[in-house]
Amino acid sequence: MRSKLKQFGLVMTGVFAGIMISLNFSANADRSTQVPLPVEELRAYADVFNAIKQGYVEPVEDKKLITDSISGMLSGLDPHSAYLDAEAFKDLQVGTQGEFGGLGIEVGMEDGFVKVISPIEDTPAFRAGVKAGDLIVKLDDTPVKGMSLSDAVKRMRGKPRTDITLTIMRKGETRPIVITLTREVIKVQSVRSKMIEPGYAYLRVAQFQENTAASVVDHFAKLAGEGPLQGLVLDLRNDPGGLLHGAVGVAAAFLPTDTLVVSTDGRTEDAKREYRAAAADYLRGTRDDFLRRLPAGAKEVPMVVLVNAGSASASEIVAGALQDHKRATVMGTQTFGKGSVQTILPLNNSTAIKLTTARYYTPSGRSIQAKGIEPDVVVEESANGSSRRVREADLQGHLGNDKDPEAERKAAAAQPRPAAGDDEGEPARFELAGDDDHQLHQALNHLKGLPVIPGKIAE
Repeated sequence: MRSKLKQFGLVMTGVFAGIMISLNFSANADRSTQVPLPVEELRAYADVFNAIKQGYVEPVEDKKLITDSISGMLSGLDPHSAYLDAEAFKDLQVGTQGEFGGLGIEVGMEDGFVKVISPIEDTPAFRAGVKAGDLIVKLDDTPVKGMSLSDAVKRMRGKPRTDITLTIMRKGETRPIVITLTREVIKVQSVRSKMIEPGYAYLRVAQFQENTAASVVDHFAKLAGEGPLQGLVLDLRNDPGGLLHGAVGVAAAFLPTDTLVVSTDGRTEDAKREYRAAAADYLRGTRDDFLRRLPAGAKEVPMVVLVNAGSASASEIVAGALQDHKRATVMGTQTFGKGSVQTILPLNNSTAIKLTTARYYTPSGRSIQAKGIEPDVVVEESANGSSRRVREADLQGHLGNDKDPEAERKAAAAQPRPAAGDDEGEPARFELAGDDDHQLHQALNHLKGLPVIPGKIAE
């Protein structure tokens, strides 16, 4: 009995931090605050812990059991909450700077497997044909089933010029697809731009990183220096999101000062915030305000924002803000629908948890969660239509939309129906800003006042 009580006390140490976090208590909470604990459930937890320690076929370290318990608590909440061990936490910090060693895919979890949300442009995964919706079932010879998302990501990342073999299940394929990839230093060039033709500029944001907003300003200044702009296409297609302050900064480049960009709401006071086109909300630390370098005309140039089902999170914030303030015409197909905010909460041992703490809302109060941004002008990915792609509402355990109970049904109804024989999980394949980019051509037509050809959904 004494042994079990001792182990119960050990377990309490591990789970108490998780309980405090799940109840939104900060590390600076009043120590005298009494938190009611689910004693019966904790006793059951302790019994399981004790049974494993005494009877499992091989010895298991206490640290592993506690860590796996924390990971399980988080992964059971929603597809975006996760436990980050020391290596995963470091990788996350490095990734926001735009450089890391790996394959180049944004992933989540579904049914115990790693699900590809979006491959990142010009990376090993993208070039090998890894597609949104793919389920990764094996990494080298190790099955993914039962592996945490952070463990899977850790296995996929690694030293450049080393190989890893992915075994993939793809909808429409009867057999697994086996792909061997060579890891590279993934340098995500978050902003690209070019003049499409005199007076009409193209500016693409591939991901929202630490310096993305400043880079947008520099690219816009270069474009404006080539002559008066009559129209700008801001391309957010296949942009999986990233840092919130980066999204606020990009929106601020095209909106009047102090305009509301996005608001968040959660259970804690810290989660209830408004983010505006103001330096305090898009700058970190004591950095110079890069928007002071913005050329005149940035806030008046006619704009089209291109989006698709791969536009998620921070890219939806930008599209929603510019749409609500009628600053730009949003064109393309319905976006991914990730309208939740993840907060990184460091623990005291170089690890952290990524916890969903709030939903975010467009300036008019719309919740994008499991719904997405509906374009002002629907234009399919090609003249022949769009392919069905994975969205937030397709992810197991996703949060619902608190503003629109019918959001998931509407999002499902907005999905295109693939033509007979098409692979439902395969997005249309074309070069963004290339000669066959149907959506970009229609964006230019719109800016010039010409008819827009929406394309057709295959019956």
